[in-house]
Amino acid sequence: MPKKILIADDDKGFVRLLGVFLQKQGYEIVIAHDGAEALQKMQKMSPDLVLLDIVMPNVNGYAFVLEVKKLKDLAQVPIIVLTYKEQLEDIFKLEGVKEYIVKPFEHKDLLEKIQKHI
Repeated sequence: MPKKILIADDDKGFVRLLGVFLQKQGYEIVIAHDGAEALQKMQKMSPDLVLLDIVMPNVNGYAFVLEVKKLKDLAQVPIIVLTYKEQLEDIFKLEGVKEYIVKPFEHKDLLEKIQKHI
């Protein structure tokens, strides 16, 4: 059974490209375009890993991380932040985020980090 990755990002073009790349690598992809939708899908589908943008409508990435930490069954799911905001890495690492990748990035670098945590 393929490992399931939740991609939470409001940039639909970015999500589409990333999703195709990860599917070709053998992962099952679940997509959410805002933080509230990501929380719902997280609880419903129990992904093996989350790729998370910070700036999203409804619930931002930081609030998403704090909410996930409250979910006992899902609090240990690895989260990798993918963002343009370099300056927030320390804050997210304090909250337990496994990796923090600044966009743009190389797909092979992301794949290495996914494989490290999944």
